[in-house]
This record gives sequence, C-alpha cells and structure tokens, in this order.
Amino acid sequence: MERHSSGPFQMSPGLSSAFLIPYFIAMVVCGIPIFFQEVALGQYLGSGGMTLVGSIAPMFQGVGFGSTLMVSYINIYYCVIVAWTLWYFIQSFVAIPDLPWDTCSGWWNEKSTCYLTTLEEPQVSNETHFFNVSSVEQFWDRRCLQRTDTINDMGNVQWEILGCLMIGWILVYLIIWKGLHNSGKIIWFTALFPYVIIVILLVRAVTLPGADVGMLAFITPKWDLLLTASPWIDGFSQIFFAYCVGMGVLPSLGSYNKFKHNCYRDAVITCIVNTGTSILTGAITFAILGNLAQSQNQTVDEVAAEGPGLLFIVYPSAVLRLPGSPAWSIIFFGMILIIGIDSQFCGVEAFITGMVDFFPAYLRPRRRWFTLISCITFMVLGIPMVTQGGVFLFQLMDSYSASGITILWVIAFQTVIIYWTLGRGMFRKMIGHMLDRKINIFFEICWAYLAPLVMTVIFIFYCATYEPVKYGGFYTYPPWAEAIAWLISLSSMIMIPGYAIYYVIINRHVGSMKEIWKKGTTPVFKARKGALFDPAATQTNCGVNNVTSLPTVESKAELVENDVMTKP
Repeated sequence: MERHSSGPFQMSPGLSSAFLIPYFIAMVVCGIPIFFQEVALGQYLGSGGMTLVGSIAPMFQGVGFGSTLMVSYINIYYCVIVAWTLWYFIQSFVAIPDLPWDTCSGWWNEKSTCYLTTLEEPQVSNETHFFNVSSVEQFWDRRCLQRTDTINDMGNVQWEILGCLMIGWILVYLIIWKGLHNSGKIIWFTALFPYVIIVILLVRAVTLPGADVGMLAFITPKWDLLLTASPWIDGFSQIFFAYCVGMGVLPSLGSYNKFKHNCYRDAVITCIVNTGTSILTGAITFAILGNLAQSQNQTVDEVAAEGPGLLFIVYPSAVLRLPGSPAWSIIFFGMILIIGIDSQFCGVEAFITGMVDFFPAYLRPRRRWFTLISCITFMVLGIPMVTQGGVFLFQLMDSYSASGITILWVIAFQTVIIYWTLGRGMFRKMIGHMLDRKINIFFEICWAYLAPLVMTVIFIFYCATYEPVKYGGFYTYPPWAEAIAWLISLSSMIMIPGYAIYYVIINRHVGSMKEIWKKGTTPVFKARKGALFDPAATQTNCGVNNVTSLPTVESKAELVENDVMTKP
C-alpha cells in the first residue's frame, strides 16, 4: 500500500533534481529489499509490526514500540492534511464559476500587497517596501490557516477545519471498523482512481507554456547539493515514507495474506509502481512550476514551495490558469482527498493490528471498540494543529516525529536484528519454504551490509550538518519548541536501547550477560499454519539459535472469517 507522501509531507510530488540520485539509491539499496523483508515476515509469522521484531529477538521488542509510536504520531498529524484538503475541496464549489483564491477583494486579503496569479505580471496597488504576495498564498495563509505570527500564539480553533478533521476521521473509521480485509473494494478504488487523475493532469501540465523549463529543472542534477545532508535525508525519507517502511504497516498488511502468497512479486511491482507514480507526479509538479516561473519572470527555484505550500499554493495557482478551473480544482483536491484517506486508514490499521497482536486476549474480541477509541484519541490530539498557530506545530511533527534520523534509526536496527538474529540460513529457509523460491542474493547483501551501512553514514552525516527547521524558510522556532520537537523524535529512538536495558534488568536471574543475550536473541514466534520449523537447535551464521516448534496460528483473514477478531 502506497503512502503518497515524502519527508514525510510532500504528498509525493516532492521529488526534485537535487535528490533524484539519493532517491534512487535509497530505492535500490533500502526501499525494495526492506519492503519485501517486512511483508514476507508479516506473511510468514502472521504478525503485525509491533510484535514482529520482538518475536524474533525479544530483547529488541523496543523496535516494535518505536515503530508503533512513529505511526501514532503520523496518525495524529496526517489527518490534518486530509482536513485541509477536504476544506479546499469544499471551497472549490462555493464561488463557481470562479475560485475563492482568485481575488484580492476578500476580507482576508491584504490588498496593498496582493496580486492575482492569473495576471502575467504581479500587479501592486501602491508602492511599498513589503514583498508582494499572490492571492493564492494569502488565501492559504490568511483564510484557511488564519495563521498567527509565532508558535507562542496558538490563537483560536479554526472551527471549519475542525469540522473537516472530524469528517476525515469518521470516514477513516467507517472504512476500517471491520478490519482492512473487508475494505477490499474501497482499497482498490482509492488506489486506482488517483492514477486516472494523474494521467489527466500530466497531459495538461506538459502542454502548458514553460513546462519544458520546469521539466529541464526536474532532470538536471545539482551536484553541489549532493555534498549536503538535505537531499540525502529527503531522498531516503521519501522512499521510507512512500513505501511505509519501518512503520509497522507492511507486516500488518502481509499478515492478511495466505501463507503461500507470492509477496515477492507484489513487493517488486508495488515499489516500482510507487516510484513510477512519484516520478510522474514530480514531472507534473515541475511542469506547473515551469509555467508559473515563466509567467512571473522568475526561476523555478524561486516559485517552488516546500511542505504544505506545494499542495495548497503551487497547485491552486496552476488550476487558475486552466480553462474550467473549478472543475480542475474539484478533480485535483478530490484525488488528494482519496489519497490522504487511503494513507490514513493504512496507518491506523497498522496501529490497531500491532496493538491487537500485542494484547490479543483483551483487544482481539473488542477490536471494533478499540478502533473507535483510537480514532477519537488521534482526532483529539490533532486539534491543536487546527488552531490559528497550529501549522507551526504541524511542521514540527512532520519534520521530527517520523522522518529524518528517527526513521533511519528504527529501520537500521530492524534490518540488522531481523537478518543477523535469524541468520542467513534460517531466514533463507523460512522465506524460501513459504515462496517456493530462492531469495535474491542482492537482497541478502542489502539486508546484511549495504542498507545498514548506508543508513548509518547518512545518520552521522545528518547529525554533523544539522540545521534547525524553519517555517517557510523565514520563521525560526524558539528553543523550547525545538526542544519539544527533539523529545518527540527521541521518544521513538530511545525505545530500542531503553527496552534492551529493561530486558537485561528483568532477566538478571538468567545468569551472565552472554546467557541473557542468548535468551534475548532467540526467536519465540509461533509457527503460522503451513510454516515449516525445525524443533531442534538450528545452526546459523551468527551462532546457535534455539527455534522451538510452537502451536500454529492462522492468518488474520482466517481469524476474521472465524469471527475471532471482530466480535464487538
């Protein structure tokens, strides 16, 4: 399942020439191999992301806790994007045959500096020393957000956006309340419909005046920027977030597959289609940016926007230049709304599945009620981000909670622990038996060496060249806000060493550290129905791991069919 986003919030069009090279390196070395690893193990063990690593190496259950905490943070703030998108979708209907951001006469406009995006040149009503701001940007900043000047002033709740947030969560709950397996038709629609719109937008975008300038900027490498950390961390975050790697989503989805399902084929096809979609949407973005740059006599870099600005400034500016702009706006924001809800319910399902797997006796019979309580809790925690100063908090969550070094840390530990704890022989035997085929040797090299090495180098590079995040490139967060952001980031990272220390303490009676380590790295997972296990000790490349044959468990789909998981 594809999460159409990056870093994490670029909504997938966030590709640029500065990190296309890191992006493809991340895809080949980390993205596809780890995607397959997570789906295959979820399918083999019938386990969600929270319990996956802990069932292989109990000492490192903290990896599951960290990934679950990351996906919880994403669930809190990602639906705010859905709320903004739904609000713009509704606004596309209110001023037909025009759009409400195509005016400088609204109560929200600062008329002295406002100019219409549809004009060839910015028009200024008087001479001032202030920067001129387009009507589209003022609509986003002063109408939708009604943004305050600082995070110290959170202002009032935006009731319109709060209403959209509630609608978004209601839709998510209605989709997943019976479990993801029962949402097949909805998933197919939300996955395929956006591609129809993408093709339409691509055809229109590449025919705009100046599109060639934007496309050239898209494919021209900026070699000097590759010597900085930003494109590397952005490229890897884009891959990890778009592929849903390291967040517990993929093992949860894999656990619904039949035991002999060809998840290798699915993994490769899904990743290639995902990347192809990112390239297409990147081409659309830069074609539009080229058109805007030409019409405003600026460069592509000058008109480009990051974060929410890409979605709510660049694209609304573009649709104003199209004939029948309200129809294009409805189509575009309808597509983004579907993508957003698709991504959101996958994240919530990963959280629900992980928690149910961890507390099966209590939560499995009460899955529907737990899903309802979780959705309400996530919605309430997202309310601060729909205040007038909420966008500042949103950016901190987006930048620190589940991207950059946080996700690199969790995925690096997960990859190393899974492969080296099981060992090459056992891992190959498990997955080979399930798929009736040999594992690609390149994947094994990536799991064992390349992926951990590359992620470690980028982690160190990022820490050494770290620069604080700025909102809009101009607002510097106060120290207390930066500190909170780092606490959010570290909260997921600390789970791994923290739980390992806790495990050592509670197992002191076992004996020496060597004996505790042996116990903590001995798999304890239960065999899934159809799985093949050697009840004797299994010799691996890393030493001896005692893999005990335990009672089998069925797939999630089979449990649901037997009415085990969904009893209210």
